[in-house]
Amino acid sequence: MPVIRAKAVSAKEVDSGNDIYGNPIKRIQYEIKQIKMFKGPDQDIEFIYTAPSTAVCGRLLDTGGKKEYLIAGKSEGNGKMHITLCDLVSTWDSLTPTQKKSLNQRYQMGCECKISRCLSIPCFVSSSDECLWTDWAMEKNNVDGRRQAKHYACIKRSDGSCAWYRGMAPPKQEFLDIEDP
Repeated sequence: MPVIRAKAVSAKEVDSGNDIYGNPIKRIQYEIKQIKMFKGPDQDIEFIYTAPSTAVCGRLLDTGGKKEYLIAGKSEGNGKMHITLCDLVSTWDSLTPTQKKSLNQRYQMGCECKISRCLSIPCFVSSSDECLWTDWAMEKNNVDGRRQAKHYACIKRSDGSCAWYRGMAPPKQEFLDIEDP
């Protein structure tokens, strides 16, 4: 799954085959200017495809070339990517400083960690290489949600366990070496 920072330069409706009844399937093709690839193929993404409206899970991007986005979608190969309403698409300006810093440095420290969603309290981790994501559960209880998503990164510590880390500075060795009781 590619994760990129990009601007949408232009958009046009294109045919992408036919449905089972022979009707043409339309998609929006965004030509993009990739600013940075955080995760994905060595080749730059040149085009992003999506359904033509949100009613059929399409994503609308501003094509003025001024708004930057963080986009995670499905690779189609050959510099192409596909996004839906279920994929991460956020304006770069809406990200917190911690999220921006983590994209460049911290998130790769958690690639071997599993993040398990907690939908309602109580919930528990099933192994030490897991971080429990409670944002949705907290939102249901009218607590400020998205706190973990905005301010924390799940990183692997030197003992092999994973834990949430908060902060702008890189984790200190004491945090990486800590053992939970």
